[in-house]
Amino acid sequence: MFKKLISLLLVAGLSMSVVACGGSEAGSKTEQTTGNSQNEELSGSVIVDGSGTVYPLMAHIAEEYMINEENGVSVQVGRAGSSAGFKKFIPGELDFSDASRAIKDEEVAQLEERGLKLGEDVLEFKLALDGLTMVINKDNDWAAEMTEEEVINMYLSGSYREDDKVLWSDIRTEWPEEEIKFYGPNENHGTYEFFYEKILDEQEMVKTAELQQEYSTLVDLVSNDKNAIAFFGFGYYVNNSDKLTAVEIDFGEGPVEPTLETIGEDLPYAGFTRPVFTYLNAQYAKEKSQVFDFAKYVLSPEGASRLAGENGFAPLPEEQYAEYLKQLEEIK
Repeated sequence: MFKKLISLLLVAGLSMSVVACGGSEAGSKTEQTTGNSQNEELSGSVIVDGSGTVYPLMAHIAEEYMINEENGVSVQVGRAGSSAGFKKFIPGELDFSDASRAIKDEEVAQLEERGLKLGEDVLEFKLALDGLTMVINKDNDWAAEMTEEEVINMYLSGSYREDDKVLWSDIRTEWPEEEIKFYGPNENHGTYEFFYEKILDEQEMVKTAELQQEYSTLVDLVSNDKNAIAFFGFGYYVNNSDKLTAVEIDFGEGPVEPTLETIGEDLPYAGFTRPVFTYLNAQYAKEKSQVFDFAKYVLSPEGASRLAGENGFAPLPEEQYAEYLKQLEEIK
């Protein structure tokens, strides 16, 4: 009986679908399940890649979908970064491309070169709202509050000296005469692009900034260095709040802590608030019932709306998701 039990467990384990941590190039070649879209008849794969910021939310949605819908669909979610995701999505390697910034004009042009029109062949869905969060070491007891201008100036090249070796005392004279170690995500990530384009207004970043591919690396670097500072999405801070301190930002009316209650386009943390997105290849959704079905789940009350807060994002109004669902239904 014991041997039989072990055999059954092994078979069950091999049968389970898992959420992959890496990207895949099989998006355009996955098994197509067409026709009737009843859950018990669905099978095949859904391939998602892109934003590392959006990854925890989309991976959670995928996990809930595979558990609750009880069908044969395997949803694979990667986190290559927003720009890297679009490089796979545009040539047709993905069903969905997650992004922590809106698609760029040059990327839209590349889609059009392939005969794909944004709004028809490719659908843009906002998933939630994120708050760009500045994080410091737990032992840093002086920089827990900063003005928006101080954050911008400290990250701008040449603000204090030509070699960009900035001291904390350069920001405020009463702070330590210790060199600041600047960190952030690299150019593959929409978070970097948002920070560079929207926060720094496309001005050169300090030359001493060390940019990383993995957010976990940023967490480790800051948590081990009293003089470190970094930026990334609020969700990554929430999951590592035992190791890091979030800087409260003064946008002109007093320091504001990033929280789900303050992050929003019309809320106190609006200055560092941004939407996060997923982009759907509508052609694949028409051809593959599993892709269409997962898209419906993402936009349903059980998807992004319910799970956003659990992953450090502020959900959109329910009517926004309802409008997206209506748009999705129109492609059938």
